[in-house]
Formats: sequence, C-alpha cells, structure tokens
Amino acid sequence: MPPRGQYYVSGKREQIATRLTFLIAGLGMAAWAPLVPYAKERVGADNGTLGLLLLCLGLGSFIAMPITGLLTSRYGCRAVIVGSSACLAYMIPVLAAVDTPLHLAIALAVFGASVGSVDVAVNIQAVMVEKDSGRSMMSGFHGLFSLGGIVGAGGVSLALGSGAPLPGVVFAVGGVLTVLLMLAYHGLLTYGNIEQEKTPTFVFPKGIVLVLGLLCFLSFMGEGAILDWSALFLVSNHGVEQASAGLAYTSFAITMTIGRLLGDRIVTHLGGQRVVLFGGALSAAGFALAFLANNHIAALAGFALVGAGLSNIVPVFFTAAGRQTVLPASLAVTAVFTLGYAGILLGPAMIGFIAQIWSLSFGILLLSIFMGFVAVVGPLAARVR
Repeated sequence: MPPRGQYYVSGKREQIATRLTFLIAGLGMAAWAPLVPYAKERVGADNGTLGLLLLCLGLGSFIAMPITGLLTSRYGCRAVIVGSSACLAYMIPVLAAVDTPLHLAIALAVFGASVGSVDVAVNIQAVMVEKDSGRSMMSGFHGLFSLGGIVGAGGVSLALGSGAPLPGVVFAVGGVLTVLLMLAYHGLLTYGNIEQEKTPTFVFPKGIVLVLGLLCFLSFMGEGAILDWSALFLVSNHGVEQASAGLAYTSFAITMTIGRLLGDRIVTHLGGQRVVLFGGALSAAGFALAFLANNHIAALAGFALVGAGLSNIVPVFFTAAGRQTVLPASLAVTAVFTLGYAGILLGPAMIGFIAQIWSLSFGILLLSIFMGFVAVVGPLAARVR
C-alpha cells in the first residue's frame, strides 16, 4: 500500500485489468445458470429444496462482501481479486460434480462467497481507476460484467447443446477464467481504497434511504430469479432441453448489456425518473410475457424485455442515494446496496418456495407485480434532491 498522500496513478493497464476482472465476475457467475437443471436432477431436489440450496449461494456472497472490504484495505485489490477469482474458477467444475444436497449447499456457499468477493474488490478498484482517469467509466466497467454474463450463460449453453460433455465444458470455463486472471494480474492495484474514511461499514437505513433500498431489493430480486430459475422455467414449462435452457439468461444478459453500455446517454436524455418509470414498466411487461407465453420463443422475448428494463434502474437509485441528505452519501449507498443485494439472497429462495406451494409460473407473475410497483413508486424516490 502506498503511504497516505502518495498515489500510484493508474492508467491504461489498470483500466484494462479492471474490465477483465468485471468480465471474470460476470462470466463466472453466469456460467452457473445453465448448470441449475443438471444440479437439481443430480441431487434429486424438488423446487422447495432447490430454493433452500440457492439461499446458500446468496448467503455466501452476503457474508463475504463486508469482509472483502476489510481485506482489500489491508492486503490490496490484487491479492483479494486473485484469491477469489482462482476460487471461482475452481468452484465451477465442483458445482458440476457434487451429487448430494449437503455438498451442493457447501459448494454454492463457497461459490457465492467467491463471486461476492470478486465483485466488491473490483468495484473498489474501479472507483480508484475511474477517479484517476478523470472521466466517467463505471457504466462501461459494469457493461463488461453483463458481457461476461452473455459469454458465460450463452457459451455454456451452446457447448452443451452441441453435445460437448459437461465435465469438459466446466473445466474449459475454469481455464478461461484463469487465463483472463493472468492477463489482468499486472494491472490490479496492490493497495485498497486508501482514501476511505473511518466510518461504520453499515447503518440501518431510514426515510428515503430505506425506500431506495427496498426498491433495489425488488430489482435485484428480479435479476437473481432469472439467474437461478429461468433455465428451469424453460425446461419445466416449455419442454426445452437442459442443454439449451441457459439461453433464457443469455437473452436477459444481452439486453441488459446493451442497456448498460448505453446507460449514461439514456439517463442524460430521459432523466432518472423516466428511466425508472419506463424500465420498471418494461420489466413488468417482460415477466408478464414470460408468464403468458405459450412457447419458449415468447418466454425468451419476455426475459429479454426484463433485461432491458432493469439495466439502468439500480444505477439511478444509487445516484439518488448519493444526493439525499438523510445520511452521509457513502453510508447511504452502502446501505442501499446491502439491502438490494439481499434481494439476490432471498429472492431465488422465495421463488423456490412459491414454486413448491403453487407453481414456478406464479412466481414469475409475482415478479411482474413487483416490477410494476417499482415503476409506480420508483420515479418518486428517484427525484430526491
């Protein structure tokens, strides 16, 4: 770590490394989506049990995230990113091999912790790299995460659909992640956020911060549900083969990637309130279309609409959290992000319980209602000054 007041100014190499690490995080996380039906069948889980198992993934991430912030401050971004990315690359083949619910639960918890650690560490690096560049780069960084989602879910689905053996595919994914990590290594920062003030890691939100956090919770719930349940939805509701079921998340990731890469322009042109209104309405319509679809093509179109709608909602809420005056901006954004991430933690498990009691289709319909709520309430929260 450089002494306080001295900086290693980051440049092109660090910018490229940051993009590669976002790609690693997105690719590694999305590679799990096409594997869900295989894992469910292998361990003999029903929908309710699968919901509990998926809770372990989110729980692992949720526990690892605050610890990662402390580790990056002490050991630097490079050490944390290398360790967590290597673990992520190792866990992909493990997820494809475990054959008992207990082993899958442990594997998902470690996998979730790896994803959460990479995500936090690279965002810390991204903040410093963006500041050194003197220009807005965050949307582009996060666009690489979404691009990784396309490559991960789409690549695994296409490989399995073409008849490639599952062990070979997952080891190939681990190899790709390792190569990307090697390419990024020298551009990863050897220090953490040296400008971070000594403030509490988290405070319980109140007022408009609580509202923004709950809206982020619902938005992240939609993302988490598509990651963990969309493939199974195509298999169980539309008879799609397991090898091709990952196309559901791929269609979502493609439109989300496009939306994020164009996000700065879209928000500047429409304003945050309209982005939330139109985005919430579009995602609600997408979930409704998936619910009503009588074939898998229409369901894929629905998931694509959800990706387009959700792409820029959460960034608008983060901006609003930074503008409000109820809490200091840093604490407000942390609280909103933590509440939002709880949606990824609890959302897939909730959908699993609903699918067990009623049906997976009803869970999709419920998500449409939640997104409609975001469309109605979100614009009021986004206009905070």
